[in-house]
Amino acid sequence: MNFKLSNSRISNEASTVLCTQEDLPTDNTDKPPIKASSPVIIQDCAPHYDYFNGQSAKPWWNGLDHEFYNVTDKFSMSSFSKIALKSTVYADIGLRTVGGCILAATAIPSMLSPLRKLTDQKHSQLYKDIADSGNPDLFFKRPTDTVTIKKTNSRWYHFSPLDGDCTTLSFTSPYTPVNPDTNYLNHSNNHVARAQHWRHHGKPRPTICVIHGFMMDGYWANMHLLKLKWFYEQGYDILLFTLPFHGHRQGFLSAYSGHRYFSGGLCQLNEAVAHSVYDFRIFLDYLDSIGVEQYGVTGISLGGYTTAVLANVEDRLAFAIPNVPAISIIDLLLEWAPASWLIKAFMNLNKLDVYELRHRVAAHSPLTYKPKIDKDRLMIIAGTTDHLAPPKHAKLLWKHWGECDIEWFPGNHLIHLNQKVYLQKMLDFMKKIDF
Repeated sequence: MNFKLSNSRISNEASTVLCTQEDLPTDNTDKPPIKASSPVIIQDCAPHYDYFNGQSAKPWWNGLDHEFYNVTDKFSMSSFSKIALKSTVYADIGLRTVGGCILAATAIPSMLSPLRKLTDQKHSQLYKDIADSGNPDLFFKRPTDTVTIKKTNSRWYHFSPLDGDCTTLSFTSPYTPVNPDTNYLNHSNNHVARAQHWRHHGKPRPTICVIHGFMMDGYWANMHLLKLKWFYEQGYDILLFTLPFHGHRQGFLSAYSGHRYFSGGLCQLNEAVAHSVYDFRIFLDYLDSIGVEQYGVTGISLGGYTTAVLANVEDRLAFAIPNVPAISIIDLLLEWAPASWLIKAFMNLNKLDVYELRHRVAAHSPLTYKPKIDKDRLMIIAGTTDHLAPPKHAKLLWKHWGECDIEWFPGNHLIHLNQKVYLQKMLDFMKKIDF
């Protein structure tokens, strides 16, 4: 991959975690160490629950229990934790309901329209054949075209480091759809890929790449939600990647950031995931070109899903750490009422079952392929009372990844109690693998 630079402006079997009030160590920084909150003990009551009901020999989309979306995970924890979590549960359910209402009103009707149904039926076999092959390279094409990277100064309120620069990187994506017969490329704003790059002065440093969640593309919001400034202060550079149809990549008529990611039907969803990986890999090529020797990826929610996908595709990654990942998108949507009511009605009217819908999007699922990086470079962060991306999704990925490191925190999708503990675990994990 060649670049032209344009400067416009310059865990264990029981999944048990013990956190204490001790000061946690930090690494070569003048900043104070992170301090854990109150003692929290979390134990997964059924770490080896069989979500496949003995059908694990089948492809995951057929073997996974058809009622998976109704399964509830249980965790054992202290009374203090239960009291602290009660208030967050209602907030999470409320947020999920709002999200379900937004999807039901703006995305699902278009996604399930008769015309969209015919389009999906016409093109779905191609994606199913790719999933059946078990070869991720058929779906995720490696970028080869020369691109021009444009650099501009980011706005001051995003991040203004005293010892480095904060710039926005962008390029016109040369992505071509997996299925050339789709109208995926009709959305012109989506053609320009974007990322924000926090870079220390001096030689390039190991870089943590971050992928935001659905509708949550704001750089400023992710900086605070994921405490990225703290990681920067540990000496790492940061790259925040913007997913297709989010932020400046959304269309003029989009109801909200990320609207067209799901509203264009399952074929467009498939292409959006493939496009995400394609553009992200170009940014990795860019990091290679400026001399960055190591980079890893972490992401939250939909970004966690994309992070898990990248672990199956990109062997250059030093690590992959999905945070509260959603792993089976179809099963997840079947939990998001009232959007789930429309999907179930659509399934009944068209005599479709959950196995078929899973198969249609399996070409990009993290469960379809084996990871291309070693298990000791994989880690999962998940919340015990998450109702937007329930813990069972993280456990599915954990099993698929050979029971890699997993860190449970008390909290839900956006309220991460004791977050400082898992942040320190992430830092320790990165130091352990010499990142």
